[in-house]
Amino acid sequence: MRVGVDARPAAEVPGGRGTYVRELLRALAALDSNHEFMLFARRPWEDLGGRFSWRLLRGREPLWSLRAARAASAERCDVYLTTDSYPTAWFLRVPSVLMLHDLIAFDRARVPNRRDSVIQRATLPLALKRAAAVVSPSAATARDLAERFPGSRPEVVPLAASERFGPNGPARSGGYVLAVGTLEPRKNLPRLIEAYAGLPEPVRAGRPLLLAGAAGWDEEETLAAVAAHDGLVRRLGYVPDVELPALYRGADLVCYVSLYEGFGLPVLEAMSCGAAVVASDSSAVPEVGGDAVRYVDPMDVDSIRAGLAALLADPSWRAELGRRATERAREFSWRTTAERTLAVLERAATAGG
Repeated sequence: MRVGVDARPAAEVPGGRGTYVRELLRALAALDSNHEFMLFARRPWEDLGGRFSWRLLRGREPLWSLRAARAASAERCDVYLTTDSYPTAWFLRVPSVLMLHDLIAFDRARVPNRRDSVIQRATLPLALKRAAAVVSPSAATARDLAERFPGSRPEVVPLAASERFGPNGPARSGGYVLAVGTLEPRKNLPRLIEAYAGLPEPVRAGRPLLLAGAAGWDEEETLAAVAAHDGLVRRLGYVPDVELPALYRGADLVCYVSLYEGFGLPVLEAMSCGAAVVASDSSAVPEVGGDAVRYVDPMDVDSIRAGLAALLADPSWRAELGRRATERAREFSWRTTAERTLAVLERAATAGG
């Protein structure tokens, strides 16, 4: 089978969809299969071996998607995996599998990126009609899709944390509480900062709250909250993937109180490193954390503060959650993600043929 893949995020997106594409490609390359993969992008990422080849195309959306669809047909792909945008599925003459990461674009209350939201709301409905299959990373996202687009039946294929995230290895020193994520409204950082700043000093015990993440959009409220608590809260900016494991391992506590997640990969990365985690009790996050996370209501500052206080005051509970988190994280693997994704691609190609 010849599989086309929209691989643009591998070289273009530092986290999120970029992480998904990079790890999926690595895992597919490690599988014992005879399938050939044609990776369509604007620029290459890395050499994955003889079964993988790059097809570089110029242009912005929707021109790039049109060119990719034509090239996939010309290269006689049997199926095409759409990972980053939806218009390619409009133009393809071969079966397509659509990776639906989340439906944040349809939830204006979470203040999604305006440009991306407009594009996704306009392009997803037709892409769903044209796609041979849809994959989502969580049951929560699958439910959201089925509710908004009745008749949609996405297959749930969970993500995983890279093997570099593990409990053993270097750890950043100093004592701190950590939050990881792009500075955007749905990451809910102003409420987290308010909750943390309201903790008694003996509970904080001199630990600063570190924010690791690139600048996003509509970040003024977050930046104002940081400035109001200078010294107590510190921004690290974007932290490369290779440095994140040490950051997770060194944290006394990791906080992820996002308002909405299609999966919540930073939670799983932190758990893989043995960190105690306080996280939202909504969207897909409980599917990831299981019983190894202390959950809070992300809309309630008092709930967030209570979760922080309970764990920061109890080192033995943090250690127990870290142990359970490591065990829970072992249930996820990129190899399994790759195998299940490939199975969906095979079925789509067979049905389309």
